[in-house]
Amino acid sequence: MTRYLHTMIRVSDPDATIAFFDLLGLKQVRRMDNEQGRFSLIFLAAPGQEGVAEVELTHNWDPEAYAGGRNFGHLAFRVDDIYATCQRLTEAGVTINRPPRDGHMAFVKTPDGISIELLQDGSLPPAEPWASMPNTGTW
Repeated sequence: MTRYLHTMIRVSDPDATIAFFDLLGLKQVRRMDNEQGRFSLIFLAAPGQEGVAEVELTHNWDPEAYAGGRNFGHLAFRVDDIYATCQRLTEAGVTINRPPRDGHMAFVKTPDGISIELLQDGSLPPAEPWASMPNTGTW
């Protein structure tokens, strides 16, 4: 039997990344700081998804530049209201790289450039300002 556990991404600023995922509704469920190995593992999950589908943030304490987040692909999250989610992210200073013009899908990036796909649970009709908003950057 195989069971999905988590997806790991390396992060340079755990606090900024935790705050980003908090905007999506993910909360920290456990953390391990390894003094000897000089790293921290921080696990996040949406309510009810603890131990089922988690994001593992790996923070190596010695500074290291991470690039190529797009090469990773993306993480995908289903949301109850894509417009409200994108509005909350925008108000927090997050760039909506691919706006939800169709009421169904949007892309944003974490502070380290990992692409996040947001998918509407069900469907919403196209709505402004999202319907006419251009793409920004890459996703």
